[in-house]
Amino acid sequence: MEPVSLIVGAALLVVGFLSGRLSRRKPAAPPALPAPLCGCGHTLSQHDTETNTCYAELRRDTHDKRGRFSGYKWVACTCRQYVGPRPIDEVFMPRLLPPTTD
Repeated sequence: MEPVSLIVGAALLVVGFLSGRLSRRKPAAPPALPAPLCGCGHTLSQHDTETNTCYAELRRDTHDKRGRFSGYKWVACTCRQYVGPRPIDEVFMPRLLPPTTD
């Protein structure tokens, strides 16, 4: 083989390697998973597993007699049943623990 063609090939290899190293992209972060929320905006952990009622509190604006803003008042959430996505273990088999006493 000719020494000139070996030098040209090595130079092309080095240029390709360096251009790939300098222009590579940073790996994109995986997209965040959406939080499983109920229609009321609360998660499954804020709902009672026995009755499915929501025990979270919501902040409501309060106004005085003249209609002026006077602060906030915490009221119970009116959600009566969790309608969000269920955990996969509850889909195939109901919860066994804690045991119920009959």
